Amino acid sequence: MRQYLLTIYQPDGPPPPPELLDPIMRDVDAFIQEAKDAGAWVFNGGLHPPSTATVVRLQDPSHRGDGELLMTDGPYAEGKEHVGGFIIVRAPDLDGALAWALKLARVLPLPIEVRPFQDDAAS
Repeated sequence: MRQYLLTIYQPDGPPPPPELLDPIMRDVDAFIQEAKDAGAWVFNGGLHPPSTATVVRLQDPSHRGDGELLMTDGPYAEGKEHVGGFIIVRAPDLDGALAWALKLARVLPLPIEVRPFQDDAAS
């Protein structure tokens, strides 16, 4: 079975108030438990806001690793949405991964991007 990354995109700004967010998070927890029970769950995590990000970049046009290291605060790309979290699932094919993404999108009303891992050697 392949592994797929389900990336959750959320809008910039403060999170919804607890009366809206708490029921959604209970549904997300139930989704994760369902994926675990089905043997599809590999790993999941939520991320701190983009303002906590640090971008590390090597300033070396030859890409040989001997250039100057540049670090900047904040996200790599500015946008109206950012990666808020992710879940990695096992599925037999893209259709199986999309089925998990659809279940997640039904409980978490945010865009979910589905991508397979390259050279996946997962059993």
